[in-house]
Parts: sequence; C-alpha cells; structure tokens
Amino acid sequence: MTETREADVVVIGAGPGGSAAAFHLARHGLRVELLEKSEFPREKVCGDGLTPRAVKQLVNMGVDTDEPGWVRNKGLRVIGGGMRLELDWPELASFPSYGLTRTRLDFDEILARAAVKAGAELRTGTNVQGPILDDDGRVIGVKALAGPDKQPVEYRAQVVVAADGVSGRFPLAMGLTKRDDRPIGVAVRRYYHSPAKHDDDYLESWLELKSREGGDALLPGYGWIFGMGDGRVNVGLGVLNSSTAFGKTNYRTMLTDWLSTTPPEWGMNDEANADGPILGAALPMGFNRVPHYTRGALLVGDAGGMVNPFNGEGIAYAMESGEIAADVIVHALARPAGPERERALARYPTELQARFGGYYRLGGWFVKLIGNPRIMRVATKHGLPHPTLMRFVLKLLANLTDPRDGDAMDKIINTLTKVAPTV
Repeated sequence: MTETREADVVVIGAGPGGSAAAFHLARHGLRVELLEKSEFPREKVCGDGLTPRAVKQLVNMGVDTDEPGWVRNKGLRVIGGGMRLELDWPELASFPSYGLTRTRLDFDEILARAAVKAGAELRTGTNVQGPILDDDGRVIGVKALAGPDKQPVEYRAQVVVAADGVSGRFPLAMGLTKRDDRPIGVAVRRYYHSPAKHDDDYLESWLELKSREGGDALLPGYGWIFGMGDGRVNVGLGVLNSSTAFGKTNYRTMLTDWLSTTPPEWGMNDEANADGPILGAALPMGFNRVPHYTRGALLVGDAGGMVNPFNGEGIAYAMESGEIAADVIVHALARPAGPERERALARYPTELQARFGGYYRLGGWFVKLIGNPRIMRVATKHGLPHPTLMRFVLKLLANLTDPRDGDAMDKIINTLTKVAPTV
C-alpha cells in the first residue's frame, strides 16, 4: 500500500539549493518536505571554495561561519604567465569581505539542518521516481521510494522545487532537457595532505597548467588549490566545452600530470599524500536547462544550469535561486489556485533573468574566448602585470559589485550586465 503525505511544497534534493529553498519556505510558515536520496554525511564533487557571494547566503540562513570547520580566506591568488598576484576580496556594502572553504562532506548537512531548524521536514534515503500529474498535466506531487526497504510514498503538494543536481532526473521526467548551445564544463578534484598549503589564506587559481613534458606546451583548462585548514588541500582542474580538449582528454591523468610539476614540499606529486580517489563532475552553466518554471515545478541550482560561466561557482547561485524560488512561492501560495497563482509563479524565471541573465550572457562570450589557448595566453601575459585591471577582472569573474553607489568598476560591470542580452 502506498503511503501519502501532504505538504505545501516538496523540495527534491538537500544540496545547497534545495536546503536554501526549504529554509526560506519554512521560515515563512509553509509546510515543506525536503527529500534527499542519500544519507548524511555524504561526499560531493566540488572545489569546496566559497566566495563572498556564497558567504552572504550562509549568513542569510543564520549559519555561524565562526564555528570550527569553517576556514576563512582573504581573496584570490592568481598564477600564470610567470606571475603570482594576490587579490583581496573587494570591500562592498552588498557582500562580506571574506570567503570560506569547507568540505561538502558536512557542508550540505549543515544547510539541511538549518532548514529543519526553520521548520522543514527532512526525509533522507528518499529517492524520487517522478512527478504526480493532474488531468491538466500540472505537477501536484512526487512519487518516491523511501527508507532501506524502498517503500512507495506519494508526497502531495501545491508546488514542487526540483533541486536534484546535474542529473536533473525530475526535470528530465517532465521533458526538460539540457540545451547544447549553453556552456558546460567538466571538473575533477582530489584531496592531498599538504602541511605547506593547507592553511593558505588565499584561494589559489592557476590560469596555466604546465605538463611534466616540459617546454612551452600547456595543458588545457584551469586549476585550483584550496586550503582546507585540516592538513589537506582540495586540488582540481576544469575544462570548458569551448576547448578543443573537451571530451577528448583523460582529465584524471591530466590532473596528476600538472601536479607532478608542483614543488615537492607541497606534497601533491606524491601518491602517498593523496586522500581518496580523483572524482569528477559536470558543471552546467548559463541556464542550460529551461524553462525554470513550468506546470507547478521550479528548477533550482544545477538542475537549472545555474553555474557561473566565468568561474565555475555553483553553490552561491544554487542558494540564491533557492531563496528567489521561495520568495516567489510564498507570494504565489497566498493567492487562490488558478490563473492568479500561475501568474505569480511565472515571475520566477523573470526574476532569474533579471538577476543573472545578462551576466550569464557575458559569461558565455567569455567561455568562447578563453577556449582559445592563444587568446588565454595573451590575456594572461598582458593582464596579470596590471593589478588594477586584475581587480576589475576579479569583481567581474566573482560577480561581486555593489548595485548602487559602487565605484567605477562596479558601474562598468553593472552596465555591461544590463546592456547584454539575457540568455
């Protein structure tokens, strides 16, 4: 016999986007079922680095980033073209002036527990199978298999939030496929024990990856080294689909090739210092799955392709889209069911476009440019020697500006995002 449970909103996936949506919904008094197929703690492939944009979302959820386990950083260290440049996070009214690192092993659970504290009902070990539709094809809930014995359960709700990640099984079940004309990346990462680098107070970005073969030849993509503060670093690299190497390269071999050129005292060219396997994941960028609202379902985070094309950051945008979705839903459910409520729910993609559409369009152009190694080499050679230009680039890549009363850099970036056509 199938058990049925009722809620105002069902949220699929307790990653950053789903937990943020559940938190903000529950905080407004709605009955929320937060469904997660795994059990906590669980591993996730991620760089584990959080910019001030993500930190702001943590603060919005009441997460205490001064507790043990959170490691602060001052900014971004950029390495390339034979240069090394340290750029502090900008001092802004709209965002904190620090970033963070924390492993996804417990990061997601912290957010899920914040949602529970706000009033959401968390159901782990609950694997959503697909939507429940009414006679008009509108989503009125989800079918799931719950618990170790995989008991069938139906969760009925007025609205469903799909935050089920890159795979997007729920959107796919609704016929929402990925768009091939939007940028996508692939990233691989591994943890290493590194006493020399684990407590670095800058996130480190490598614009050029040298190979053990030597010479002037560079590996495709970009790399990172993020100190975790616990004796380990998160090391990884990403390749964009604008690169000729995309889909034609063994990324795991490429990672160890690059790391073999790093200083021995860092410990990243010795397998004995590795902590776990090399894991990889796709980075769905620039709204590569749309529409973000249809027939009672809203897409949040990676399920809607919301990774920043400029820097591969996904957590901040997952959490922001979760907060935006919650705000839209709260106002929609205050209206009677029918056309009036649908008009309110249709505001969600409009809000996403207004906040990110122009910026993601710029990011799409950026991806095409840096996919050309010659352009990337020229940009690195002539850009890095100019700190003022690089501070502008940091603000652009990290999407950190004040919307009002900002400096000249903020005004230029804000104008660019406004005049760019939305994606």
